[in-house]
Amino acid sequence: MGLAPSFSFLMAGRVVAGIGVGYSIMIGPVYSAEISPAMTRGFLSSLPEVFINVGILLGYISNYALSSLPEHINWRLMLGLAALPAFAVALGVTVMPESPRWLVMKGRFVEAKRVLIKTSDSEEEADMRLAEMAKAAATLEQEPSSRSWHGQGVWKELLLRPSRPIRRILIAAIGVNFFMQASGNDAVIYYSPEVFKDAGIHGRKQQVGVTVIMGIAKTCFVFISALFLDHFGRRPLLLLGSTGMAISLAGLGLGSEYLRQCYEKPAWAIALCIVAVCADVSFFSIGLGPITWVYSSEIFPMRLRAQGSSLAISVNRVVSGIVSMTFLSISEKITFGGMFFALSGIMAVGTVFFYFFLPETKGKSLEEIEILFEDKPPDGNNKGLAS
Repeated sequence: MGLAPSFSFLMAGRVVAGIGVGYSIMIGPVYSAEISPAMTRGFLSSLPEVFINVGILLGYISNYALSSLPEHINWRLMLGLAALPAFAVALGVTVMPESPRWLVMKGRFVEAKRVLIKTSDSEEEADMRLAEMAKAAATLEQEPSSRSWHGQGVWKELLLRPSRPIRRILIAAIGVNFFMQASGNDAVIYYSPEVFKDAGIHGRKQQVGVTVIMGIAKTCFVFISALFLDHFGRRPLLLLGSTGMAISLAGLGLGSEYLRQCYEKPAWAIALCIVAVCADVSFFSIGLGPITWVYSSEIFPMRLRAQGSSLAISVNRVVSGIVSMTFLSISEKITFGGMFFALSGIMAVGTVFFYFFLPETKGKSLEEIEILFEDKPPDGNNKGLAS
């Protein structure tokens, strides 16, 4: 893309890059969940979101650094430099071990144990994890919907004839992915210079500089969330994040509307908008950002994990595209303030949804999580699961 001789060539590069990103955001969290021990799965499965934020921050910083270069050079460098981390990822994939659960499904137990020994504290823990996987695979083999594990019957079970537990899992996974993007976080990131311009910051370098500050806040908080995800659990951080986003977006809407109606732009109102944007993306990084990927990759049973996760993430990307493509046009109709008030209302609804439909999964193996969605849970640790 950095060397693109024409617009069509550039767009072709974007399509190829989009396919790569699509594979990554679906496979990365699922792979992390399948290879991780239960006690650290939250942290390890949130690493894709952590490094997405690191990449966004590096993008902001590089854009700021390149903004003073001539326009026919700066965008080419901005796109071309991304080849370096892509090459590093390609090299890293060549030394990654295969998912032990996939190996067990294929009957390759010796290879699965070899991987589990490398990712467990002791050989005894590896044996215990292998036994759980083998038990789940044996149950799976007896089910008619799982012929050869090549996906036959899986889509029918997911979409046409889901059992009550599977329907609950689908509602939880699709719901959390829907609200992740309906929150408008991607649009706020894409169009933050426009948002800051509307708030009264007109200098191009000032807009990019404030965007860098926003990126730093977002990255710091996603690190904090990843570190404490396995300690506090998914639900508390998700509810904290979505509540904080609702309040931050309401504050941003208030500040934007006040500035729109004022000829003079008071410093306190500009500061309120900057703080509200930073708070919004920070609360997103505490809750929805990392937890959506963790939750989507861990709640589906083994036989449905790949297809179920891909379905939920497809909803994620479709909603992201719709929100991003309509954000500016809707904002022109109802103002930025009105748009942020609407997003605040969406997050308030999302908070209620998370409270009633998403049970806690902290510290449970992937094989145990399926039981949380059964009609009769084995314990009282499933507060928040609606029937």
